[in-house]
Order: sequence, then C-alpha cells, then structure tokens
Amino acid sequence: MLRLIEFLRRHLKTVVRICLVLLVLLIVIDAIPLFVDKHHAHTKAEHIPGFWSVFGFIACALIVYVSKAFGHAGIMTREDYYDE
Repeated sequence: MLRLIEFLRRHLKTVVRICLVLLVLLIVIDAIPLFVDKHHAHTKAEHIPGFWSVFGFIACALIVYVSKAFGHAGIMTREDYYDE
C-alpha cells in the first residue's frame, strides 16, 4: 500500500489528468440518451447533462472545506496541549 501511495505522489499530475478525463467521460456518457434514461427524472436539474457529477464534486469539495474550517476553529490543538 505504501508503494502505491508513493507512486501516486510521484505521478500526481498524471493522476489528476486521468481523474479529469474520467469526469469528462462520465459527463459525455450522461449526455447520450442511449446510456442514461432521464424520462423519469424528478427535477428539471436532473435533465442537465452531468448534473450529478458536478453536484457530487461540489458537495465533496464543500465537505472538505467545512471540515478544515472546523479543524482550524478549535478541534485541532497543539501537540503539547496536555503537558501544561
């Protein structure tokens, strides 16, 4: 597992590019009516190609930023907190 993490760190730009290509492919596949049936979509937003991909990305990014804000707001403390 450690080798895999080190490999991914060394090739970070390639990993990011592959993830972006996969995201674009998902949006393109979502836009093709043959693959995704949107006839029974519940809202108008679901008819937009790639809506759920973009929604998921924004939700994930929001969770990360809110978690970091909570951490910096007081959840994280100094390492020597209990030494005093």
